[in-house]
Amino acid sequence: MDVLQAQADVRRIYRGGFSGPLVSAIIWAVAVAVFFRVSPAAGMAVLFFGGMLIFPLAALVLKFMGGPVALPKGHPSAALAMQSAFTVPLGLLVAIVLGKYEPLLFFPASLIIVGAHYLVFISLYGMRLFAVLAGVLVALGAITLFLLPNLGAVSGWIGAGIFLVFAVLLFRARDIAH
Repeated sequence: MDVLQAQADVRRIYRGGFSGPLVSAIIWAVAVAVFFRVSPAAGMAVLFFGGMLIFPLAALVLKFMGGPVALPKGHPSAALAMQSAFTVPLGLLVAIVLGKYEPLLFFPASLIIVGAHYLVFISLYGMRLFAVLAGVLVALGAITLFLLPNLGAVSGWIGAGIFLVFAVLLFRARDIAH
C-alpha cells in the first residue's frame, strides 16, 4: 500500500478526522466550566482524564454514523495514529505542573501541546487543514503564554470554539486530499 492510499483510508474511515475535534470542543468547554465553577485543579483533571476519552468517544460518534470506526488490523497508519494520541496525555502532565504554580497558564500550555500533536495528522490524513488547526492552537497558546497571560483561562473557551469550527471544516473537507 502506498502513502496516498493509506491517507485515503484514514480520511474515509475517520470521516476526515472531524469527530476528534468535535468531542474535544465538548471536553474543553466542560473543563473550562469546571475550572471556573469548581476549582482550577478540577478543571485540569477534567481536561486530562476527559482527553483520554476523546478517541473512544470520537469512535462512538463514527459508530452512530454507520460504517467502519477503526483502521483494519495491520494498516500501516494504525501505529502512527496511536503514537500521536499518546503524546497528548504525556504533554499535559507538564501543563498540569505549570498550572499548579500558575493556574492561568494551564490552558495556553495545553493548547500548544494539543496543537503540536495535530502536526502528525497532516501526514496521517493527507490534509493541510490539520496544519492550520495545529498552527491556530499553537499560536493561541503561545500568544497567551507570552503576551497575554491574564487571558489564560479564557483561552480554554477560545480553544473549545476553535475545535468546534474545525470539526465542521474537517467534516466538509473529508473527501478532499490537500
